[in-house]
Amino acid sequence: MKNPERLVLDLEGAELTPALAELDGKVAIGDPYIDKLRVGRNRPGVVRVVIDLKSEVKPQVFMLKPVGEYGHRLVLDLYPVVAPDPLAALIEADGKLPKKDEKIEKEPVPIVTDKPRVARLATIVIDAGHGGEDPGARGRLGSREKDITLTIAKRLKELIDAEPEMRAVLTRDGDFYVPLQTRVDKARRVKADLFVSVHADAFIRSHARGSSVFALSERRATSEAARWLAKKENEADLVGGVNIDVKDKYLAQTLLDLSQTATIDHSLRLGSAVLGELGHVNTLHKAQVEQASFAVLKSPDVPSILVETAFISNPEEEKRLNEEGYQDQLARAILGGIKRYFAKHPPRPSPVALN
Repeated sequence: MKNPERLVLDLEGAELTPALAELDGKVAIGDPYIDKLRVGRNRPGVVRVVIDLKSEVKPQVFMLKPVGEYGHRLVLDLYPVVAPDPLAALIEADGKLPKKDEKIEKEPVPIVTDKPRVARLATIVIDAGHGGEDPGARGRLGSREKDITLTIAKRLKELIDAEPEMRAVLTRDGDFYVPLQTRVDKARRVKADLFVSVHADAFIRSHARGSSVFALSERRATSEAARWLAKKENEADLVGGVNIDVKDKYLAQTLLDLSQTATIDHSLRLGSAVLGELGHVNTLHKAQVEQASFAVLKSPDVPSILVETAFISNPEEEKRLNEEGYQDQLARAILGGIKRYFAKHPPRPSPVALN
């Protein structure tokens, strides 16, 4: 509905339950699309949900079958009709957008081939693995991978945001499911410099231990364990439910894109730097960066790594993964690797800043 923009959903045969009545409290103040949400009885046997929107959206609706502790679900994905320009928003937020008649003072730029000509914030997208109806791996003590990865991801974001030349963006900031391809899309939409997916996986044998870092493999996984993990992670979309109306824009062409070769090369360099830092915090499962076909690593132009912080299936490592101090150490190690990578490969200067 228009004037103002809102989305109306009528649920026939539904009752006005406390869970529905409390939905408005679930909307975050900084939500980019939803202003507020109202629920009421429209007529006998029909509950109406009104979503007040901040801008025009394209809703997509699909059903999910029961899985685990969840029953039948109706999912609404809200996509903006006009996608926001994150770079312009960042410039405006930093107060660097010149006024119409403002004179811009330009300093002479030295010609240096191995350093960026214009300083800018590096954008690192942090992907907390799993979420929502996909809990990920479970430990013997009852820990869920989705909870641990989100905690570490949030801590890593805090550390990155405290750096003067970096900013972090989370693919999810709560316990909800994000399709694997959507995680990749988010990174490309904000023009990410790096993509770091955080996991705490399990293996068949409980004695498996140590930290690992993966980059994308052009051909195939480098070990049986890597193939097993990749298959397990990619199957997460089968758990969370894929909207078949959304076509995969990158998967078929990613490995055919020439830029993918350079991206994988930089992913390996980033992975090596992060793995070196993790070695000061935990035993390494493998001494080198492994390569596998994880779906979240398939961005053709964003160096991407997947960090297995530790094995949640190992009781000792599971216990440490739940300790705040250890989570902080892992986050700092990942940041240390990112800084080492940027020291040798600074972010490319912004096209807007160069104009």
